[in-house]
Amino acid sequence: MTVLSRVPMNRWRSAVSLLALVAVVMLTTSARGDQTAVEIGWLSQAVKRTMPLSYLDQPPGDEGNQGARLGIADDNTTGHFTGQSFDLVESVIPEDGDVAGGFRDLAAKGIRLVVTDLAAPTLLSVARLPAAAEVKIFNTAAPDDRLRGEDCRANILHLLPSRAMLADALVQYLVAKRWRDLLLVVGRSDGDREFAGDIRHAALKFQGRIVQEKPWTFIPGARRTDTGHFAIQAEVARLTQGISYDILVVADEEDAFGDEVSYHTFAPRPVAGTQGLVPSAWARPHEQWGATQLQNRFLRQAKRWMTDRDYTGWMATRAIGEAAAQSKSTDPAVIAGFLRDDRFELAGYKGVRLSFRSWDGQLRQPILLADARSLVSVSPQPGFLHQFSELDTLGIDKPETKCRMG
Repeated sequence: MTVLSRVPMNRWRSAVSLLALVAVVMLTTSARGDQTAVEIGWLSQAVKRTMPLSYLDQPPGDEGNQGARLGIADDNTTGHFTGQSFDLVESVIPEDGDVAGGFRDLAAKGIRLVVTDLAAPTLLSVARLPAAAEVKIFNTAAPDDRLRGEDCRANILHLLPSRAMLADALVQYLVAKRWRDLLLVVGRSDGDREFAGDIRHAALKFQGRIVQEKPWTFIPGARRTDTGHFAIQAEVARLTQGISYDILVVADEEDAFGDEVSYHTFAPRPVAGTQGLVPSAWARPHEQWGATQLQNRFLRQAKRWMTDRDYTGWMATRAIGEAAAQSKSTDPAVIAGFLRDDRFELAGYKGVRLSFRSWDGQLRQPILLADARSLVSVSPQPGFLHQFSELDTLGIDKPETKCRMG
């Protein structure tokens, strides 16, 4: 009689576990072998930054690309489950360098998705290059209305809110609070004048009222002397005396005077605009809808707080990652096309799903209203309705757009 040898149970289990482990390794290796990396370009230029009125907040030298790097890390976390990977190819051009040459270098490497941190004139010059014809460009730094209007380009998507969106968000809140009478004080830069124009347009649209508009012309000779604050105090009091208004709105993107206005007005009135209560894409006190998690991850990576441009850099690379995941493709052309698809959605820690407007390439998004220490409100405000999306009450809507992409 033949006696069959019996394999001990523990050895049998070990053999099965080993076979399962080998299978997992083979599948993982196969998946990694099939991965195609999505290469995303980063193009920025080192510029001489205007020093802030106060030395409390120094402008960071790595603003923007830190956000893009965090977005790439998040893309690769998702890509671990979708079989996709993402790489950021950075090109930072010196202040007097050739930005167009930097863009052509990225395009020559086969990169067809480029995130930019550039001023409007430079961005437009890059978008007109022959090398840009097959490249999708993501604007994270230029809020100029004309980029979404008469100078719009089909190959540019805008992550940063336009100045019109910021003005609408602020005036909606002021009208909702019944602070309808606005005193507008305007600085010297082109951006100040454009933002002031958007405030006027928003006041007309939402039934506010500009009771008076004044230019800021005062140039303090000795701001940091022992008595410099008295000169500012006297100037702001003189500027605001004899005017009946609910709130003072400042347009001062260069931070030349806006921070000095609060507590110096002739009558006790709040301040809003580019200083005081500020409309923005992102804000340091923002903690709702899981935003604390993003704030903490950025703080660990960059060792500083996230700014607007960091946030829009993060959103640009995340938008690409989400389009790749949702379209199940790593082809840049497919990704670029899906970003404009009605099915595309982006989560931005603002409580709603975000998407791009078909008529001007602007990312529709809520605008945060915050001061240095607290999130005051989020626009669009309740009661401001729209036939398609309340987010389209902010900025230039489709019926009034001057954008003609063709």
